[in-house]
Amino acid sequence: MEFFKWVSLIFTICMFISKPTSSNFVLGKESSSEIPVNFLNLAKKPELVDWMVGIRRKVHENPELGFEEFETSKLIRTELHKMDIPFTYPVAVTGVVGFIGTGKPPFVAIRADMDALPIQEGVEWEHKSKIPGKMHACGHDAHVAMLLGAAKMLQEHRNDIQGTVVLVFQPSEERGAGAKKMLETGVLENIDAIFGLHVSPNFPIGAVATRSGPILAGSGLFEAVINGKGGHAALPQHTVDPILAASNVIVSLQHLVSREADPLDSQVVTVSKFQGGGAFNVIPDSVTIGGTFRAFSKESFMQLEQRIKEVITGQATVQRCNATVNFNIKNSPPYPVTVNNKDLHEHFRNVATEMLGARNIIEMAPQMGSEDFAFFAEKIPGYFFSVGMQNETQGQLERGHSPYYIVNEDVLPYGAALHASLATKYLLEYQSKPTSPEGSLHDEL
Repeated sequence: MEFFKWVSLIFTICMFISKPTSSNFVLGKESSSEIPVNFLNLAKKPELVDWMVGIRRKVHENPELGFEEFETSKLIRTELHKMDIPFTYPVAVTGVVGFIGTGKPPFVAIRADMDALPIQEGVEWEHKSKIPGKMHACGHDAHVAMLLGAAKMLQEHRNDIQGTVVLVFQPSEERGAGAKKMLETGVLENIDAIFGLHVSPNFPIGAVATRSGPILAGSGLFEAVINGKGGHAALPQHTVDPILAASNVIVSLQHLVSREADPLDSQVVTVSKFQGGGAFNVIPDSVTIGGTFRAFSKESFMQLEQRIKEVITGQATVQRCNATVNFNIKNSPPYPVTVNNKDLHEHFRNVATEMLGARNIIEMAPQMGSEDFAFFAEKIPGYFFSVGMQNETQGQLERGHSPYYIVNEDVLPYGAALHASLATKYLLEYQSKPTSPEGSLHDEL
C-alpha cells in the first residue's frame, strides 16, 4: 500500500507541473471520433518524428539480449523522467512500468518489448549495431520508440485522461517469457485491458492487420536425450544404437500431425536439433535431439506435449534404449496461444478505422509464430496487432530474425498514434460501463 500512496503523491505533484504542449485538441467524449486522427497528425509533426527516430537509432546501436536490457532501460527511464512521468523500476530485472493520468481506475496498458537477438547485423549503415553478435532484428527498437512517442503525446494531455494509462516496457520477449515474469511481480494485477503491437514488413505503411480470437500459435521447446550403449561400428550386435532409436523417433514424431491431428486444427512439430557421435566408426552412447511444437488451442498444445513424450520414450524402448524428455529448455516455459479479446477487437477496429480508414484494416490469417504477449492476454483482456511498414518503392523488406532486417522508420508515427488512441478512447468508453463499487480492491494500482 505504501507504493500505491507514493504513486498517487507523484501523480498529484505532476498535475501541477506545467509544460508547453504542441497540440490544441481535447480528449473528450464530444470529440471522441476525432481523437485518432488528431493523435496521428501530432505524431507526424517533424519534431516528434525526429525525436522518435533518434530514440530508435540509439536503441538499435546498443542491442541487449533478454534480461540484459540495462542501458535500454536506463534510456527509457531518462526519457520518462524528462517528461515527468512517474514509473517503477526494476520490474522483472530490467522492465519499466510508467503511469500517466489520474493514478486511479480504470487502468489500460500499452506494451513494448525491449530485447534484441543474438545475430550479427549484416546491414551497413550509419547506425549499425555496435555490439558484435547482437542486433535488433525484430523491430523491438521501433516498439520502444513508438511507446515513448505515445507517452510524450499522452503526457501532454494528462489532465484530460479519465483514468490511468500504464506504460509497459517489457524485457525478454524472445523466449525469455518476460511478460510472464512481469505478471508474477503483481504490478499489473489491476489492469483492465492491455494492447500490444508489432511492426511488420508484410503489410503496407499506413495499414494494420489483425483478427479476433487466436492470432498466434502457442509454442514450446523439447529436448530429449536417448541413451544406449556405444561401441565399434563393425560390431553393432554388441551395442544398443541410440542413433537408430533417434531416427525412428524423428519419423514417428511426424505422424503426430499427419495422422493424429485434425487437418483443420493447425499444428507443427519440428525436430531441428540432432547431436550424437563424433567418429565415423564409433556408435555413440547417447544422442540428443530437440525441436519445437506449435498449436492454436490449449487442448491441442497439451495433447502434442503429452504425445511427444510418449513417442520419444516409447520408440526408445522399442530400440532397447531409454530416453528423458525436457520441455523447459533454458528456463523458457512454453508460450500460450495469443488470443485477441472479442470486445477489444471491436474497439480496435473502430479506432483504426477512424484513424486509417476501413480499407487499411486487414483481416490477418492466424500465424504459426508465437509471442509472449500471450501471457498478458491469458490474465488480462488483451489485443495484439501488426502495423505495416512496407513501402513498395523501397523494395521488399526482410522478415524478422534476419541479419538484413530493416525498419522503415515512417512507421513510427503510426504505432505511437495507435497506442495513444487505443488507450485514451478505451478510458473514455469505460466511463459508461458498470464499475466496481467505491472502496473495492480495484481502486488503485
